[in-house]
Amino acid sequence: MKKPIYTKTGDKGKTSFFDGKKVFKSNRKVDAYGTIDELNSSIGVAIAHISNTKYQISNGRNRTDLGSVTDELEEIQNDLFEIGSALALTATLPVPQLKNRPEELEKFIDKLTIKMPELKEFILPGGTKGGSILHLARTIARRAERNIVELSRKEEIDPVILIYLNRLSDLLFTMARFVNFKEKKKEKKWRKK
Repeated sequence: MKKPIYTKTGDKGKTSFFDGKKVFKSNRKVDAYGTIDELNSSIGVAIAHISNTKYQISNGRNRTDLGSVTDELEEIQNDLFEIGSALALTATLPVPQLKNRPEELEKFIDKLTIKMPELKEFILPGGTKGGSILHLARTIARRAERNIVELSRKEEIDPVILIYLNRLSDLLFTMARFVNFKEKKKEKKWRKK
């Protein structure tokens, strides 16, 4: 019989890092990598709701479409596993796989931005299911960033993690707008009272 994931003994509010050290689940590091996991799961839900029309070639050039968004989101999910794994140790490891990723995220933001109308006002989060979930993922990314900033005040954290999360929240916002734009869902502007 395959081994189940439960122990039947309860965990008394504790969990273990990958290297075996037991800590309470309220530990800041556990909260940080738990939020990374939550972010990763929300991105999985977004992917499930976005039409996956793969790259199409037009006049010899790649055309940015929803397939490119879901492809990038899957890359981001892998990045988040790297971050979570680095945090799930007593001493956080560096994440060399992320070295060039912030710049790659910026390029993807630029690629999507030129395809959409210029944003001149604040917009309300929402739109299509995929766009709405990407807005939610953006807020989870911001929380993950705040958690890891707080953690970095107590222990050494690879600075690229914070840079990456900051760019990621910008990309998720841009992706939310792009998905809504491609699915012809008009953005609702914030009406200041």
